[in-house]
Amino acid sequence: MASLLPFRDINVHASPSHYAFTSPSSPSSPTLVVDRPSGDLRLNDGSLLGAKRVSSIAGILGMVRLRLDKYIIVITKAQPMGRIKGHMVYKVIATEFLSLRERPLHDPDEDAYLSLLKTLLRVGPMYFSYTFDLTNSFQRQAQADPSVPLWKRADDRFFWNRFVQTDLIDFRTGGGSGSGSRQFSGQQSGVDPYILPVMFGMLRITSTRIKSTPLTFALITRRSRHRAGTRYFSRGIDDQGHVSNYNETEQILVLNDTAGGLGGYAGGQNGSVPHSPSKEVQVLSYVQTRGSVPVSWAEINNLHYTPQLQVRGVDTAVDAAMLHFAEQIRLYGDIWLVNLVNQKGRERRVKDAYEQMIKTLVTSPEEGKQADAVTDEKFRTVEPGRRQQQHDRLHYIYFDFHNETKGLQWHRAQLLLDRLNDALGQQQYFRGVDMPGDQTGQLEVRTQQTSVVRTNCMDCLDRTNLVQSMLARWTINRMLMDVGVLQRGESADSDAAFEDLFRNVWADNADVVSKSYSGTGALKTDFTRTGERTKAGMLQDFNNSITRYVRNNFLDGPRQDAFDLFLGAHLPSLSSSNASLLFVDRRPLLIQSIPYVLGASIFMVLVATFTRRLPDAAALPLRVFIIFWFALGLWCLHFIYNHGMLYVNWPKLNPLPWAADGYTEAITSVRKDKIIGPLVNRHDRGVSNARLSHLEEGKKRIE
Repeated sequence: MASLLPFRDINVHASPSHYAFTSPSSPSSPTLVVDRPSGDLRLNDGSLLGAKRVSSIAGILGMVRLRLDKYIIVITKAQPMGRIKGHMVYKVIATEFLSLRERPLHDPDEDAYLSLLKTLLRVGPMYFSYTFDLTNSFQRQAQADPSVPLWKRADDRFFWNRFVQTDLIDFRTGGGSGSGSRQFSGQQSGVDPYILPVMFGMLRITSTRIKSTPLTFALITRRSRHRAGTRYFSRGIDDQGHVSNYNETEQILVLNDTAGGLGGYAGGQNGSVPHSPSKEVQVLSYVQTRGSVPVSWAEINNLHYTPQLQVRGVDTAVDAAMLHFAEQIRLYGDIWLVNLVNQKGRERRVKDAYEQMIKTLVTSPEEGKQADAVTDEKFRTVEPGRRQQQHDRLHYIYFDFHNETKGLQWHRAQLLLDRLNDALGQQQYFRGVDMPGDQTGQLEVRTQQTSVVRTNCMDCLDRTNLVQSMLARWTINRMLMDVGVLQRGESADSDAAFEDLFRNVWADNADVVSKSYSGTGALKTDFTRTGERTKAGMLQDFNNSITRYVRNNFLDGPRQDAFDLFLGAHLPSLSSSNASLLFVDRRPLLIQSIPYVLGASIFMVLVATFTRRLPDAAALPLRVFIIFWFALGLWCLHFIYNHGMLYVNWPKLNPLPWAADGYTEAITSVRKDKIIGPLVNRHDRGVSNARLSHLEEGKKRIE
């Protein structure tokens, strides 16, 4: 019988004709063979001879076909992060691409593809476990069938390497990979231990104490692989009901866990865990979610600090929103939708669209509004008038976070917690205990979480982080009181060591989620870490805001391309006739040169200003020189700022529709310019569809 869990030790045998993967600890298991250069997969009962080199790896991340070659991505280095109920969790530290060609082929596109993937894998926080399902919460794990292979139990939303595992999964299920390998009939269960699910997100596991009670505190944030992307290039909802920046965060307490820390028990292949003979192991888990406002909207980069906001009609996204919330209700039960966007200014259009969407989905919507001395709309609620259909389990609450916390009054966010108090009390949390003698490690369920709070702001980052940490604090106090660690009226923040740990873990979570989406750490984390707003924190927020501006306008295009390539949203063309050099800049040369002229102008002004001149030298020529370069630099800066769409680093693999429209408008505006217009090249390379001609190549893979 094939192992249900991934191999923790794999050797790679490389030869000119194939790669062979074996597990030294399971010599009777079949060898996985990948033929070169075709990529055909097969299982071999014995060892294969002729390997030129043998190396040890931590796991197979997947296989990916680019334009000229196919590659096996292997995990070469993994760092232990801690244990949850005895199961070791690892972070991916280093990967390697094994070319199926003995002599790899290169061209500019192939090298660019590889660079994108290697950068993403180097900086992306990815975690895995050989014996524990990181993609599922404890509550979903308790409902899963332990006799099913680990990769089949994985939550498809958080199975981050699902696309690059397609070849192995298709081979396992007998469907063929559809990318040049053979078609197979019948199940290939021997492949199961080679399929390793990986999660993208944040994970912290810490052994600690509260009032001398030992416990393991863990926080896991899982980022969805659907509609993944960067801050301004991925907003709103798609036709399949997936929203941008969707994350599930699970806060975990494990009591009486004798296998915590980095040492000790490693977890067996059957997933069983040791039990304390005196006290039962208890697992307490609480889940929250976040995700972009589920309507069709976008923010369009144009080099202005505040991008242009575009909100389409709500009717265009109703079907997608129904799919999104149907999935959420099926997975979590009732959904409490906490909206934190501003009620005034540019964000109001997003708020109004969200509320209109909820009123469209629920039966006989009933609205409520509450004001105070600070704002005329402290809260706005939308509730179904009666329960007649699935979407009547949606409960919408708007909180005017901006006005209520204005002037560094962050403690006033407690008003939202007070408003949610009854809902939090009713939703419960997951509580399970180890079943004595159960070798599968299954938990006996005592209570289940019956609903979830889904929080959002514009980015689902800074304001969302602060509110989620408040909800987590409220719940952890309730958990500890229910199990008797705290008495009524006591709070976990009375334990200084645990309070410091709690604050810093949640602030780290905010930073990781923010870096994955916006490119920088989160704002306002000084309040999360210390409980108060500090000057150093405000200075750090200013630095992060400037960094976000630079990254979102000039660096996020390649990051978005890397997400699309790794997750299968873009499939490289295999046809040599389509070798169109995707990553070449096709803007008119004159437009490309203006930033360089600006740089030269700044250099000339600085040189002329700080260069010592001779005592008898005339001042007028130098002043004219400085004025000329200064004026030229100002003109270049003015031109770049007013035609920002031409200088944003857009994604090139899946061009955005508004990018093509904006480029057309910008280039038309340039041609009308009295100075530079006549000089702009008017042939095809200056037309928007010449620069964004790869729309057809941005094929979507729907699994």
